[in-house]
Amino acid sequence: MTCWESALMPVYSSLTHALAEALVDVLWFVEGSDDEQMDPDDAVKVMEGVAHLVSKLSSEQRNELIELLGTMADAESDPARREFLEGFPEGFGLLEDGV
Repeated sequence: MTCWESALMPVYSSLTHALAEALVDVLWFVEGSDDEQMDPDDAVKVMEGVAHLVSKLSSEQRNELIELLGTMADAESDPARREFLEGFPEGFGLLEDGV
C-alpha cells in the first residue's frame, strides 16, 4: 500500500467499528439500489438476513452496536445516510421491546 492509499483509508478504533462500517455500506447500497442494480427479492433477503443475524446478538453486543451506530450517525455529513444510521437499530430489530 502506498502512502497515498493509506491517507485515503480511514483508521478504525476497533475491528467491530470497521465491520460495522462495512455492514452499513453494504446495506446502504442495497437500500439505495434500483431494480436494475439488484433484484428486489434478493435485496429483501439480504435485509432480512442481517435482521436475523443481529437478533442473535447478546444484549451487550446489541448495546455496543447501537452505541457505535450512534457515533457513526453523529459523524455522518450526508443527511440521508445519517437518517439511515439513526433508524438502523429499530429497522433491524436491535431495540428490544420497551427500549
